[in-house]
Amino acid sequence: MPKTEKFLEEAFSGESQANRKYTEFANKAEKEGYAQASKLFRAAAEAEAVHAANHLRALKAIKSTKDNLQEAILGEDHEYMSMYPEMIEAAMIEKNKGAEISFSFANDVEKIHSQLFQKLLASFGAAQEHFPYYVCPNCGNTVERSPPTKCPICGAEGKLFKKID
Repeated sequence: MPKTEKFLEEAFSGESQANRKYTEFANKAEKEGYAQASKLFRAAAEAEAVHAANHLRALKAIKSTKDNLQEAILGEDHEYMSMYPEMIEAAMIEKNKGAEISFSFANDVEKIHSQLFQKLLASFGAAQEHFPYYVCPNCGNTVERSPPTKCPICGAEGKLFKKID
């Protein structure tokens, strides 16, 4: 792999992480009543998202929607089949309950994401029905059309799910 490509991948990863971290920092600042700090964290998070997108484009990593769906399936499958099971096991051995729960939630949801991507890919090119998705704010569970009464993964109330339309 050329050095520049490796650097672009590292930069994409770092900028993506900074985006999420600053978003969470903003949420915390807002909860603590620090409006200006929250605004600055959100502005920086948005800038980091711009950087990450630029790096991804420079990598030529954004392909056709069909190719992107196939890549998403491979990534989600890797996460729930290989990556998270190893992490869950380590967390259990180390008795880190918070990490175990976090990894377990993600593992359960990555399988759902793979299934949703596979379902969409299977009907790719045909007339598509349009409907919203709903995401659990606690575990990330993702469902089609309407939220459940209660999240089957973490138990959160369905009314808390965020609508993605």
